[in-house]
Amino acid sequence: MPQGAAAGASPGKAPRTERGRATLRRLLDAAASEFGERGFHEASISGITRRAGTALGSFYTYFDSKDAIFTALVRDMSARVAQTAAAAIEPGATGLERERQAFAGFLGFAREHKEIYRIIDEAEFADPESYRQHYEGTATRIAARLGEAVAAGELSAGDNDVRAWAIMGMNVFLGLRYGVQDTSRPVEEIAAIAEGLLRDGLARR
Repeated sequence: MPQGAAAGASPGKAPRTERGRATLRRLLDAAASEFGERGFHEASISGITRRAGTALGSFYTYFDSKDAIFTALVRDMSARVAQTAAAAIEPGATGLERERQAFAGFLGFAREHKEIYRIIDEAEFADPESYRQHYEGTATRIAARLGEAVAAGELSAGDNDVRAWAIMGMNVFLGLRYGVQDTSRPVEEIAAIAEGLLRDGLARR
């Protein structure tokens, strides 16, 4: 189970048993489907429990409200994206190879969890703090990788914060286009094009 799932329960309601953790995971997965299909305002607790196959009482065992499970879901999905991207980076990968591999991992995740785009977009208004944390956390991880690559002599020095936000912006919209809207092209093909853009730029040589 992804890190952060158990911590996503409302304060004082974290599950203490494996069965409880499994129930919480079902509720979060059901919430992803409910919010992803219906949006925050139309989604309901009863819809979540119906999808999860749990009783209404089980919901309140772990969450205080619809807002609470939405916050938990945004943070859970953000953690899963981070873990997926990190897991996609091969040992020994360097510089822009790591950015290509991390993006390929994210693109694969987006194809399997298309609802992430609607959920994160709605978080801007339904849960601004989690929305901000999602993007700031992602940019921080990218900037850290870039900093390591610069220190190792693999990339030129520069403002890694600006670079990180630029790379993240590219990844987000490529994920929208080729993870949600059009999944016909291979993930590695899109990732290689993105890496080429970072490596070579657009100027004629």
